[in-house]
Amino acid sequence: MSASMMKYFEIEGVLETRVEEVSVKVCQDFAAKLKHLQNTHTVELEKVERYVMAIGEHVSAIINQYEARRREAPDVAAEFIQSQQEVAKVIVNTVEEISGEVPEEPVVSKKSGLLFEKRLIERHISDYAKCPITGEPLTLDDIVPIKTGKIVKPRPLQAASIPGMLGMFQNEWDGLMLSNFALEQQLHTARQELSHALYQHDAACRVIARLKKERDEARSLLAQAERQFPISSSDATTANVSVLSNGKRAAEDEMAPGAKKIHPGITTSIISELTDCNAALSQQRKKRQIPATLAPVDDIERYTQTSSHPIHKTNKPGIVSIDILYSKDIIATGGIDTNAVVFDRPSGQILSTLSGHSKKVTTVKFVGQGDLILTGSADKTVRLWQGSDDGNYNCKHILRDHTAEVQAVTVHATNNYFVTASLDGTWCFYDMSSGTCLTQVSESSGYSEGYTSAVFHPDGLILGTGTTEGLVKIWDVKSQANVARFDGHVGPVTAISFSENGYFLATAAHDGVRLWDLRKLKNFRNFAPYDSETPTNSVEFDHSGSYLAVAGSDTRIYQVASVKHEWNCVKTFPDLSGTGKATSVKFGPDSKYIAVGSMDRNLRIFGLPIEDGSTDS
Repeated sequence: MSASMMKYFEIEGVLETRVEEVSVKVCQDFAAKLKHLQNTHTVELEKVERYVMAIGEHVSAIINQYEARRREAPDVAAEFIQSQQEVAKVIVNTVEEISGEVPEEPVVSKKSGLLFEKRLIERHISDYAKCPITGEPLTLDDIVPIKTGKIVKPRPLQAASIPGMLGMFQNEWDGLMLSNFALEQQLHTARQELSHALYQHDAACRVIARLKKERDEARSLLAQAERQFPISSSDATTANVSVLSNGKRAAEDEMAPGAKKIHPGITTSIISELTDCNAALSQQRKKRQIPATLAPVDDIERYTQTSSHPIHKTNKPGIVSIDILYSKDIIATGGIDTNAVVFDRPSGQILSTLSGHSKKVTTVKFVGQGDLILTGSADKTVRLWQGSDDGNYNCKHILRDHTAEVQAVTVHATNNYFVTASLDGTWCFYDMSSGTCLTQVSESSGYSEGYTSAVFHPDGLILGTGTTEGLVKIWDVKSQANVARFDGHVGPVTAISFSENGYFLATAAHDGVRLWDLRKLKNFRNFAPYDSETPTNSVEFDHSGSYLAVAGSDTRIYQVASVKHEWNCVKTFPDLSGTGKATSVKFGPDSKYIAVGSMDRNLRIFGLPIEDGSTDS
């Protein structure tokens, strides 16, 4: 460094030191004078003003002396200041593309020669892998750190004098006061909103309490009115009251005029599922063969009662429905004693008793592998029972969509849907998993006889129902349209059974049994096994379609033949209950035994005599 430059720095340092010493001394003297004046209370304003003016003149002389000394080396100072300004300009112009600040840890790019802040350029490279200025590809290996002396940032211009610092403090104070005022305004607004919300909550609580009181008063008045003026059963079905559906109270907006619930309907996806199932089962039926393990006619002719099981109560005897789970050889019965009983035939033990209905169980059906059981009752409800690990069944759903006795339940071949039929003149299509009634079907004319029986066709796309007026109706499940009617029966149709061949239909009523050919929609044979005073209570094809069982005052087994050939009765089982009324009949697996229910409490099993050693254990 040149001698002139050294002289300049020396002069500048001496001047700065002198200015600071004089300023400190002046301020100290000024403060002492003021304190003295305040203590003695004898201050004269003119003396203070003259003293201040003297101080100002003294400071001005020092500043003029400082400026004179600077003019002694103007060229060196100007050159130094200009070089420092150019360096600062380069640094600022280079970095301001990224942050606008002088870098604290400068690095330079090998490719472009540009200067960057280390932390900023590293982050940019990790995100974009290129130079932020030139756009060229750039990696961390392409930047080189620069060693520099510690940069001391100059004080701002306002901090170079006492008035400037006072101005800065005043601005900071004003900003703080404005921020505090804004916070106070926000607090006031929040308090007002909270007060309004509390007022609304209090008002809502008062309204709810008033509505509950009015509801309770209305219920009390309604109960008193019902006690004084009982509502007839015909008026009760059309009364505008909320009803129970699927165990839940239906909302008023779900109720159509006439107090009928609005159902979602059978969707296209469900129809597609039913159609696919029908196609698969129809294809299998074409290749169907009678199993070799099926009991031959000679064996059936030798069937006799092998066991009798008193599984229902004695005070209300009678078994009105039977179903058999072939895969496990388990029998379910529905009784007049309001219970359904699950019975293990091989062991002769009752597995579970399903209690919950308030009137007789008119129908019972297994679902799938027996994990679910459906029961219908004269109490107008259908119950879906779920099997548990301990062998018992718990009620999963209570379905209350019917307004009269439920007479039949039938399960679709997919085991995902089922249909119930009732004396109220409607049949309902349900989703098995949720227990939701998807549609409730009645005659479009508005008048419909009550349904006494119902069963799905083995392929699942048509439904057969029997009515109290002796009609047999065939329905298309997809469109819920009545596609065929068979008349000719006398009295209610007590039972319906489709044959596994897919085109024979057997129906039973008071006048006996009628056989129908679904291919031609005509009656081709009739059985009248009993007198005019004895109804036929049950009719059932076996699973192979080779035998037909009929139950009335006794139980008869017919061998299935063609339309033109005679159907011979191969065996008759007398009624051993003493009631003269066999109510239900069902074939066991491969027709190896026949289960019969009567108006006593016993379930009777007919099969080969024990000494033959052919009865399944």
